[in-house]
Amino acid sequence: MITVENLKKQFGETVACDIPSLTINDGEIMGLVGNNGAGKTTLFRQILDLLKPDEGSVSINGINPAESEDWKEFVGAYIDEGFLIDYLTPEEYFAFLGKISGISQEEIDERLKGFEHLANGEVLGQKKLIRNLSAGNKQKVGIISALLRHPQVLILDEPFNFLDPTSQNVLKHLLVQYNKDTRATIIISSHNLQHTVDISTRITLLERGVIVKDLMNQDGSAKEELESYFGGE
Repeated sequence: MITVENLKKQFGETVACDIPSLTINDGEIMGLVGNNGAGKTTLFRQILDLLKPDEGSVSINGINPAESEDWKEFVGAYIDEGFLIDYLTPEEYFAFLGKISGISQEEIDERLKGFEHLANGEVLGQKKLIRNLSAGNKQKVGIISALLRHPQVLILDEPFNFLDPTSQNVLKHLLVQYNKDTRATIIISSHNLQHTVDISTRITLLERGVIVKDLMNQDGSAKEELESYFGGE
């Protein structure tokens, strides 16, 4: 469970986050949506202790990320290319992640087999440094790295960005199946309302750092309200 209490972050006169209370329950797939500047990435960075809030706190399974690093053992995340080590090949990067996580190379190789459909022959075995991959393939490396350690909590910021339509659909099925198999808590942000509605059990709408809607999404029930909010017909 992730809880946010009285979380505030401001940049100059701009309020990037003002969330009195938010609870993300175990096993949920929560989609975070909002226009540019809504504060989605700011919220993620505060949850992951990459950005210090002005006020308030975050708790991940009872751990405050600002006070202990124990949460890193069960959280996987990919926010942007800054998470990657771009002078390594994908294989070297995954091996490095295994090494620092105490996972054998044999186990890493076995786990990578589960991502062959997403990688689609474009990430592994290419003998390319991550910096020389396309934006879409860098995105795949980041997503795979976030999932590689089988996290209990998965946080992905705009994971569908840069992916072609086939890869977007593969990723949707991958995330839903991972949630089904592990009951992991998954939080994604996305500008793509359809993808978000397709996979999320709950959708939270941010505007200017404030939660304006928090919708359950059983069988796509949130779609109509979201489309109405964003000006759909």
